[in-house]
Amino acid sequence: MSRMIFVNLPVTDLPKSKAFFEGLGFTFNPQFTDDTAACMVISDTINAMLLTHEKFKTFTPKPICDARKSTEVLISLSCESRAQVDDYVRKAAATGGSVFRDPQDHGFMYEHAFQDPDGHIWEVMYLDASASASQ
Repeated sequence: MSRMIFVNLPVTDLPKSKAFFEGLGFTFNPQFTDDTAACMVISDTINAMLLTHEKFKTFTPKPICDARKSTEVLISLSCESRAQVDDYVRKAAATGGSVFRDPQDHGFMYEHAFQDPDGHIWEVMYLDASASASQ
């Protein structure tokens, strides 16, 4: 059996967050989506659970940090090309997110990053396997 990963993220406005990620092309698993949570499908084995603050608080006694002021996690997603990296950041900025930093070209890896409406940082990157072999 292959393992799955579920990244749990607190969100302040679940419908707004769903619309933002739908604008980036992600879909949601209706089996695990309701008024308090939405299961965003990233791949066959990776999902992000977008949880209202009230729902998120049922999983931890610790306070929820404001991701706009503190870094809680960096989520990194691979892309199939440099163009796809730039496309994700462009779409994110156009659908309610913001550009987190300028793109970085490391030769074997090209990366860029955006913040979702709640301030979570999503790094998108393209790894060039042929270039990384020479590094």
